[in-house]
Amino acid sequence: MRTLEAKVVFLGSEGVGKTSIINRYLKTSADKEDSTPTIGALTFTKKFDIREKQVEIIFHIWDTAGQERFKAIAPMYYRNANAAIIVFDLSDYKSFTETQSWVRELYRNVQEPMVITLVGNKLDLIQERQVTIDEAVIYSSSIGANYFETSVKNDQGLSQIFMSICHQIIRLADDGRCRTIRQFDSCHSISKYAALDDFPIQLAVPFGLPVASHVQTTADGRMEVPFSSIESIPLGIEEPSSFWCCI
Repeated sequence: MRTLEAKVVFLGSEGVGKTSIINRYLKTSADKEDSTPTIGALTFTKKFDIREKQVEIIFHIWDTAGQERFKAIAPMYYRNANAAIIVFDLSDYKSFTETQSWVRELYRNVQEPMVITLVGNKLDLIQERQVTIDEAVIYSSSIGANYFETSVKNDQGLSQIFMSICHQIIRLADDGRCRTIRQFDSCHSISKYAALDDFPIQLAVPFGLPVASHVQTTADGRMEVPFSSIESIPLGIEEPSSFWCCI
């Protein structure tokens, strides 16, 4: 069995539920939405076993701040990302329109092909819904993204997001189009991740402190090395015309 190591970043406006999605799926907090704003960024590590593909995947999940004052430093967190999950609030149309700015940021700051996923959160607020499924699907298709709808409160639609990204990361790795996806034989994979099946690691990441560019990759993982180019990238990969939507 081989091991893939990839970086996944959550993006979106303040209060859309990025941290709540992560906490609920990884079971790192009580079964309720977390309304505390993220300061800078948090990182979590989670291992997935994709048995039918004989692959295990280690995701380094970055939860970024959505407040406007942190946007200037956001690129240092999603640089070298292999997948981006852009979240908006189904009951807040403004948060949906603001996803466009995050897509533009990815175009400017990420060099390689990556998996893009658009998530409409707070599906349980049926009466307050302002964004239709059709509108969200059309937009996600235009940016080459898959679309999901979730409810943290009802624990709905969360696992589908991560399983979809796992399979797309495998496809990117197999195609050889993304050199920042780390690949190992399982016997040489990082020993400190051996017990991550049910125990995700959470680390607080200080903001405003760029990593030195001379730090090299080692057997214990990689440090983030800034890309010199900010050329546009193709977003997402070709997907079937159908879409995942959990209602």
